[in-house]
Amino acid sequence: MSGQVTIVTGKKNRGGGFVLGGLAWIVGILFVLPVLWMLLTSFHSEEDAAKNPPDLGAPLTLAGYKSFFDTGPWPSIANSLTASILSTALVILLAFPAAYALSIRPVKKWTDVLFFFLSTKMLPVVAGLLPIYLFAQSVGFLDNVWLLIILYTSMNLPIAVWMLRSFLSEVPVEILEAASVDGATLSRTLRSVVAPIVTPGIASAALICFIFSWNELLFARVLTGTVAQTAPVFLTGFVTSQGLFLAKVCAASIVVSLPVLIAGFAAQDKLVQGLSLGAVK
Repeated sequence: MSGQVTIVTGKKNRGGGFVLGGLAWIVGILFVLPVLWMLLTSFHSEEDAAKNPPDLGAPLTLAGYKSFFDTGPWPSIANSLTASILSTALVILLAFPAAYALSIRPVKKWTDVLFFFLSTKMLPVVAGLLPIYLFAQSVGFLDNVWLLIILYTSMNLPIAVWMLRSFLSEVPVEILEAASVDGATLSRTLRSVVAPIVTPGIASAALICFIFSWNELLFARVLTGTVAQTAPVFLTGFVTSQGLFLAKVCAASIVVSLPVLIAGFAAQDKLVQGLSLGAVK
């Protein structure tokens, strides 16, 4: 009798897993379908891309990509890479010791400190736009990529501290005590003991900060002009009074999205480990 119950239970579990797996595939396809549609449209001519209803069997061409690269996007892409990479590096350098202090060596009223960090993200971005613009104008910092680096660092720092604190709280205290007994300094402990343990968490926090910095548009649109223009701002230039060139916009969107996709694909294992750290004991 018990064997029959076991068999029935196993069949139910397999059936439930099959249904959940099917739902996961459906949701995944729904998320990827717009990207695939944009990719297909980028290989169509402007005439075929503008057809309604769309022609899926239209001939493929690289005219949209050629038109995009002819506009000279490289300075804007270089500015985005510079602002995103440098701000992410600064965020990790600042957030790592701060998260260590809030988790392994907690300061007094550390919960208030964490709430203060998160409260900075509750302010609407547009509310701080005018003061930042006036300040940048007064110090001659408009249209400067270093202004974006400072802004992106301050914007992403609270999220990185919050994430890294949850990762660092999983580090065994015994390992830190052993390092202290061996005479390791705080900097040596952070660099050689703690950092290798929480590498997945650092990678996931860095990737999220990089994505947020790369995709930011509002501050870059208002505070930059031609010198420090970023890739998202460059994309907005394709919406003109002459109309919307759909194939060209799709090609530009694919190219601009490639750095984020490459970074996510390269760090996908670390990202999954970091985001799931502490979820299962």
